[in-house]
Amino acid sequence: MMTKEKKGQIRTEFGTIPEDWNYEPLENFFSYISYGFTNPMPTTEKGVYMITAADISNGEIQYEGARHTSKWAFDSLLTQKSRPQIDDILLTKDGTLGRVALVDRKNICINQSVAVIRPNDRIEPLFLKYLLEGPEYQKIMIQNAGGSTIKHLYITKVNLMEIGVPSKKEEQQAIASALSDVDELIRSLDGLIQKKQAIKKGTMQQLLTGKKRLPGFGGEWGEVKSGEVVEYINGRAYSKNEWESKGTPVVRLQNLTGSGENYYYSNLNLPEKNYMYYGDLIFMWSASFGPYIWRGPKAIYHYHIWKIDCNEEKIDKMFYYHKLVRLTEELKQTTSGSTMLHLTKAGMEKFKLNLPPLEEQKAIAQILSDMDRELQTLRQKREKYVKIKQGMMQELLTGRVRLIAD
Repeated sequence: MMTKEKKGQIRTEFGTIPEDWNYEPLENFFSYISYGFTNPMPTTEKGVYMITAADISNGEIQYEGARHTSKWAFDSLLTQKSRPQIDDILLTKDGTLGRVALVDRKNICINQSVAVIRPNDRIEPLFLKYLLEGPEYQKIMIQNAGGSTIKHLYITKVNLMEIGVPSKKEEQQAIASALSDVDELIRSLDGLIQKKQAIKKGTMQQLLTGKKRLPGFGGEWGEVKSGEVVEYINGRAYSKNEWESKGTPVVRLQNLTGSGENYYYSNLNLPEKNYMYYGDLIFMWSASFGPYIWRGPKAIYHYHIWKIDCNEEKIDKMFYYHKLVRLTEELKQTTSGSTMLHLTKAGMEKFKLNLPPLEEQKAIAQILSDMDRELQTLRQKREKYVKIKQGMMQELLTGRVRLIAD
């Protein structure tokens, strides 16, 4: 449904669009739709990519890790028409609903968790892909999802969703091109971040083990138990009646891992060892685990966190932080995904460390910290481009900003 808005605009279910745009059901812009095969397809180690909902993320098909089916099954069980073609749009119907990706290669197939939409000549495929990624249409699709426990997108409902589309293909192409340029910048940053992470990982492997020595340093490294050079201080457990709405923040695992931003507070007077301050080294030792440099104000650390007090005459705090980062990565690689990671204080105190002289520790830590800062700068730049893209989508996909003359 649409109504007349101010001059040159019409109001739709998701906002206003220019009156010279088309506002029609999505199905008017399809030439074909396939719901994915419903009968089990044989899986093989190699062959034709078999794309499921789990293989679609970040607006792209993630081929790495996708399953395969045999060429025989692809040729004999799927008609030519039902096979996804280049510039078709894949839409996830199960799992994480509403993800979309543009098909970019021949000879792939999909399962029943994915629908394939073939745009007709009235709409630019890349424009339609960006349109369906927009928050307004994502919201409508999710709201119309069915199922009491496990939600599904029903294409019969998605078909009827009305969309606003520039009547001129040139404008659709201009919008798609502008958004694609930003996506390309984000992809290039992703590649650079991945490359820098690999370089850092290799540098850690070399410097933290003594396989490579920095210029000006020599001599033997000494082996100690970590409990001889650092102290692991237990956090405090709290009962519900001790939580307050204000006071000193109590830092829990979710506050460090990004899964929760809300803090509990405490007004208890605790021993000084139970507080942490800006720059302190702490360690999450249960479930989500690993080292963290606290960058906030005075706070209390919860039970599943240790504060690590380093003997400054024997071990550099940032050197040990990077040692713990490497230890965390190694432990995660050797632990199955179904096993909850858990470390004991006694076990950590017995953990053996090969330590170079203190000045070499500081030099190594400086190099690795500089790499961390460079990676953080790149991640912040990437986040900036993501926000720019989101703003552009809001403006361009609603016609608030026009890229070609009316």
